[in-house]
Amino acid sequence: AAGTAETVRPPPVEARDRRGTETVLVAEDEAGVRALVQNVLTDHGYTVIASGSGDEAEGLAAEFPHLIDLLLTDVVMPGLKGPELARRLTARRPGLRVLYMSGYTEEAVGSFQSPDGDARILRKPFTPADLARTVREVLDQPRPVVSPPHGAAGSLPHA
Repeated sequence: AAGTAETVRPPPVEARDRRGTETVLVAEDEAGVRALVQNVLTDHGYTVIASGSGDEAEGLAAEFPHLIDLLLTDVVMPGLKGPELARRLTARRPGLRVLYMSGYTEEAVGSFQSPDGDARILRKPFTPADLARTVREVLDQPRPVVSPPHGAAGSLPHA
């Protein structure tokens, strides 16, 4: 009828907030999981740099000239393991956020120490919605604080 306005509702906040524009470096040795992660994150607006090993991820990160916002890495991989990859990359890229993926139990993985001491682990198997939500949650956290060199704070001469 004339004069009737149709209400168009925006998508729920939860669905909207899962999208992003950040860059995610993925290190996952299982091709099927890697393809799923790449497809889901790309569909959600992220730029994805995908690698099949920790060593490959380290090389890609060294060659990538722009900001990498998140390292999404499997914990257990042949060669360079996820925690060591994270330690190396966060040393070179201060402020890099890290999210681990693992299909192993806590006991099997052991009590590895994440570079920032506060590991987030996405348990396999996970759904695309779980992946999108967890990546968004980690990216929405404040960047890790990088401490200035000892004695640097407050060492400027007074005018």
